Amino acid sequence: MRVLVNGASGLIGTAVCARLAADGHQVVAAMRRRAAHPSASETVVADMSSTTAAQWAQHLQNVDAVVNCAGALQQGPNEDLAAIHAAGADALFEACERLGVRRVIHFSAIGIDREQPSDFSVTKHEGDLLLKKRDLDWVILRPSVVLGRGVFGASALFRGLAALPIIPIMKGTGPLQVVQLDDVAETVLRLVQAPHPARVELEVAGPERLSMEEVIARYRAWMGWKPARRWVLPDWLANLLYRAGDFAGWLGWRPAVRSTAHQEIGRGAVGNPTVWTEFRGLEPTSLTHALRAQPATVQDRWFAKLFFLKPLIFVVISAFWLATAIISVTIGYDIGVDLMLKAGTGPLAGPGVIAGALADLLVGLSIAWRRTTKLGLFAAIALSFFYIIAGTILLPELWREPLGPLTKIWPILVLHFVALAILDER
Repeated sequence: MRVLVNGASGLIGTAVCARLAADGHQVVAAMRRRAAHPSASETVVADMSSTTAAQWAQHLQNVDAVVNCAGALQQGPNEDLAAIHAAGADALFEACERLGVRRVIHFSAIGIDREQPSDFSVTKHEGDLLLKKRDLDWVILRPSVVLGRGVFGASALFRGLAALPIIPIMKGTGPLQVVQLDDVAETVLRLVQAPHPARVELEVAGPERLSMEEVIARYRAWMGWKPARRWVLPDWLANLLYRAGDFAGWLGWRPAVRSTAHQEIGRGAVGNPTVWTEFRGLEPTSLTHALRAQPATVQDRWFAKLFFLKPLIFVVISAFWLATAIISVTIGYDIGVDLMLKAGTGPLAGPGVIAGALADLLVGLSIAWRRTTKLGLFAAIALSFFYIIAGTILLPELWREPLGPLTKIWPILVLHFVALAILDER
């Protein structure tokens, strides 16, 4: 079969594409930005915020089934929840209806049909209702928190928390029936191949009810670490973390800890998977069994330990460049001018300090803004080399300074290369 998978670059979308391709199906990967996809025979660019039904129809030529995995956690400069979950999804459904692509498998979220505490669940629920009005053989899948070898968002957060020697516990977290990514992908494969069931909603949840703390403890044991101490975060600190996550989201980053998570976390992620498990004898995998089947590697431990270090690295690097810019034009201006005069720049000393400050400012802002982070890191590396070369030529005595103003650039450079290495989110 020829299957279009929308949201093919996401956690679930990537696994679905791989499972379909492994079974011999032709996969058309629809993604927001053009990029190679290892499991797709064809890729198309489709942004849920702007692609119309007519444009979707062009991508649906000779397609037998559609799997819609597109989704976003929270409103932001790059994420329009209403467009992605409702209006944009409905444009895709309309195109399917027009072209007679009857089989549509749509990913929603568990529990949103019962309660909608956030814009995420409100818009997701609206998208479900729009699909149910269409004359299509639809299936709505409502997965719980999805875990697998690949991780993103909440699933990555569990591993990051497991690496901490003291586990911070958020108050009021609901129970979870975590489900394995392989089980989700297998479900899609079976639904694509089978004409039935149709016009049904399936809650896709694991066989165990676990607290968030229990999930973290199992990941910690899987990585071979001793049980950690627990610390219940005070409300003020938890709220501060959620606000910090929201701010990072508006800068284009995708932190797992944001206000939407706060609103949704109390509801938990549990449901009745009976209909799903009875579908063609599917047996869901428990978290314990899944972890035992794939022992942790050094790469898993690296990822877990880097999870919270990564945002800290980018905050520190960006703050470093912004701070040098501010200091250069305020309390450090006279010192900077004196150094420039010693270097023999004459009347260019003052403008040179200001120019350097502006360069540092642009670098710091570029690193902070997610769309320009990579460019900002390369600019920072280039600027650092410029400072090393210029300082060596004009003020070689800086190498002999006890505080090592030129020597210390090298570890800063290395940190920038580390930031480039861990920049990708998925």
